[in-house]
Amino acid sequence: MLKKTILFDLDGVLNNYDGKYDEKYIPPIKDGAYDLIKELSENYKIVIFTTRNIFLTSKWIIENGLDRFVENITNIKEPAFLIIDDRCINFNGDYAELKSKINKFEVWYK
Repeated sequence: MLKKTILFDLDGVLNNYDGKYDEKYIPPIKDGAYDLIKELSENYKIVIFTTRNIFLTSKWIIENGLDRFVENITNIKEPAFLIIDDRCINFNGDYAELKSKINKFEVWYK
């Protein structure tokens, strides 16, 4: 069965990122992230999308037991069914509404 891909951002989605970036440290996994990735991997190809170092990210994925569910790590926007990110806006075709959403945007953890 060909699975549709879901790209998951790492920081702020799968971990407890609070906006304080440290290139040598990835915060702990968020409560519920493991179970969500495990469940979704049954029907979707799970890809982690991050600008972080791929080796550090791979280590984090293995340490959190996600390696059996995650099929790839990338910093390239691959073709995907969905992109899950804490810093994005869904475009509904209306540029005026998009501009308003951009001007009012705040990440969820602020």
